[in-house]
Amino acid sequence: MTIDQEAFKQALRGWASGVTVVTARSGDKTHGMTVSAFSSVSADPPLVLVCANQSSTTHGLIEEGGVFVVNILASHQQDVSNVFASSKYEDSRLERVDWTEGETGAPLIDEALASLECKVASAHREGSHTIYVGHVQAVHTTDAEPLLYYKGGYRSLHCDD
Repeated sequence: MTIDQEAFKQALRGWASGVTVVTARSGDKTHGMTVSAFSSVSADPPLVLVCANQSSTTHGLIEEGGVFVVNILASHQQDVSNVFASSKYEDSRLERVDWTEGETGAPLIDEALASLECKVASAHREGSHTIYVGHVQAVHTTDAEPLLYYKGGYRSLHCDD
């Protein structure tokens, strides 16, 4: 059965999610990209997954270096998401944001809600993407609110505490 790609994309726009930037390092090369396909896999051992387009620079660095960081963006980091999603900044993304080197060597985006440093546990090529399962090596958190994405736009939580 073949489905219309636009109908598929439209259906997925109804899935509200957090916004992440996945960063990677291989040798002296670093890169990152905005990723919407992220999920926890297991608490014991601590595992997460990300889906990376095989044509992306970040994919190649994850494959070569074997490490990545899932930076879960805070509500005030829309500009960070836009930089890492834009091909316009492909070669200068990390020059446009503040970051520090994590324990794995991969970049941690400053002021992110959370950063999960991972070593690749397994990789599964499916369609145009690779599903990387990462064994979480270190966790960094802040008290910020999350940046959300829904129906093609950024959203924020409205909670009554």
